[in-house]
Amino acid sequence: MSTEAYVYILAGYKPDAGRRPIYVGSTTDLANRIEQHKAGTGSRHTARYNIRKLVWFEQHESVTTAMQRDYRLKRWDRAWKDELIEAENPEWRDLSDELA
Repeated sequence: MSTEAYVYILAGYKPDAGRRPIYVGSTTDLANRIEQHKAGTGSRHTARYNIRKLVWFEQHESVTTAMQRDYRLKRWDRAWKDELIEAENPEWRDLSDELA
């Protein structure tokens, strides 16, 4: 039996200089996981760098494929991750409201 899963990218708010900090993760419950990140309990990295905006996500048919994609994305160059986000979300809007 397969379980629906997601890969997602969160971003911090753009600093005056430099680029936004980001975080790549995967989960079977995207809405709940994003709530955890927004509350500062999702991960130490997101809490430390105030990374709270859901800027990209994709759905997978299984946890295995989501975890494989997560693993690959984490190893991508930062520029490639930025291009992936901007292809679907050029303004880097917070997409978490669309999860309801």
